Amino acid sequence: MAQRSTVHNKMRIYHRYLGFFLAGIMAVYAVSGMVLVFRTTDFLKNKKTIVKQLEPGLTSEKVGQAIRLRDLKFDSTTSAIKTFKQGTYNTETGEVNYFVMKLPVVLDKLTNLHKATTNDPLYYLNIFFGASLLFFVISTFWMFLPKTTIFKKGLIFTGAGLLLTLIMIFWS
Repeated sequence: MAQRSTVHNKMRIYHRYLGFFLAGIMAVYAVSGMVLVFRTTDFLKNKKTIVKQLEPGLTSEKVGQAIRLRDLKFDSTTSAIKTFKQGTYNTETGEVNYFVMKLPVVLDKLTNLHKATTNDPLYYLNIFFGASLLFFVISTFWMFLPKTTIFKKGLIFTGAGLLLTLIMIFWS
């Protein structure tokens, strides 16, 4: 018995195989997204000490720009060695000794998926993934016939998910 080729059946087939294809990508995005939630903490991060040679006599603002630390402020200003939260700067020699907290290499690479811009080739993956997720949203409504109970319950869950998201967005 031959199966009818309808939009309903085609959407189910596309949804199924695209879902299998994207399962690995979704797992990576899920892990990296959860890690990004903790980006303002030191959770899973390791301390990395860096020593650089800068020009002598720089201001805290210039040192911060050179070592890419925002809002760098010197704590002490009485000697040639200026201290700041992450390290020290010698105003006479220009040597800066500081530390940064970094994720392990693999997790750092994974979290860069979420931060990709148009200057990064990863943005093509982000665009593809976003478009695929949008297709999932749309194709979900072809998974079941509109007159069935499961479809009607699905609409209720869809509305609940949308409502919860809007509440969380505007409540925070």
